Amino acid sequence: MKVLVTGAAGFIGFHLSKRLLSEGHEVIGLDILNDYYDVQVKKNRLKQIEDHENFTFAYIDMADRAAMEKLFADHQFTHVVNLAAQAGVRYSLENPQAYIDSNVVGFMNILEGCRHNGVKHLAYASSSSVYGLNTKMPFSTHDNVDHPISMYAATKKSNELMAHSYSHLFNIPTTGLRFFTVYGPWGRPDMALFLFTKAIVNNEPINVFNHGKMLRDFTFIDDIVEGVVRVLKSPAKPNLDWSGDAPDPCTSPAPFKIYNIGNNQPTELMRYIEVLEECLGKKAQMNMMPLQAGDVPCTYANVDDLLNDVGFKPCTTIEEGIAKFVDWYKEYYKV
Repeated sequence: MKVLVTGAAGFIGFHLSKRLLSEGHEVIGLDILNDYYDVQVKKNRLKQIEDHENFTFAYIDMADRAAMEKLFADHQFTHVVNLAAQAGVRYSLENPQAYIDSNVVGFMNILEGCRHNGVKHLAYASSSSVYGLNTKMPFSTHDNVDHPISMYAATKKSNELMAHSYSHLFNIPTTGLRFFTVYGPWGRPDMALFLFTKAIVNNEPINVFNHGKMLRDFTFIDDIVEGVVRVLKSPAKPNLDWSGDAPDPCTSPAPFKIYNIGNNQPTELMRYIEVLEECLGKKAQMNMMPLQAGDVPCTYANVDDLLNDVGFKPCTTIEEGIAKFVDWYKEYYKV
């Protein structure tokens, strides 16, 4: 495969690029290295892969239409994985425009590139946040997700709708991947595990939202990457049994599919903190806070389709995953 990975300096993009390179695929990694969080972390991720003979770095803003047209025309990718996005639920309350530029305009340029250059399969990151006000658990891709509660979630839902229209109009296989709370080595510094670890190490208090009553389907990065790679190699196919009388939201008569990639085992935030304390050998000081605007109290993924279609289900326990993160953190920051 010759794969465009957007967001290649990001948490998931870096790990995915590394995996694809290890399998002998050619990877063109696109990133704009924005400063939403510590750019040095992004640069240090890139250092791990930039010297690989099959890796090419493209410093391009996805919202730059002309640059994206040239990138697709020059490289003629066989596959595309779109992981670049303006991330973060809470930040979308402060700067919604950034989400439109990156997540909507940028994604439009990806779809156009796929349309005009014969890309065999587009896989793209959606998010568990699209479930919004849904309360039926576990969250199923076969349920409607029409009530997002943040602009971030709304842009991810819009990506799914845009992808479907291109699958329908131009027969492009597209697969949306709803990721559930991803964590692990080289993680995002704005995410809870990173923030908690840094604070505990520095004897500072941590902010525990919803008074610790959050439930999250914490999913280890290696499980996310395994799911993405398997899905990428298995392009979406039309659902020949699909009916407009009772429309299934995650399939279509077009080559369109949506999967959850989550641990299928929600964990209480307090248990997550407990495991982190054990790994660090230190107790956390906690500020108990209310639920924040845009946050959902619980996420829980139904992954039956992923298991049935590509034979994979995330299985890394938080005990294993947090230990690996803490080992990485201590080495990276020389703790």
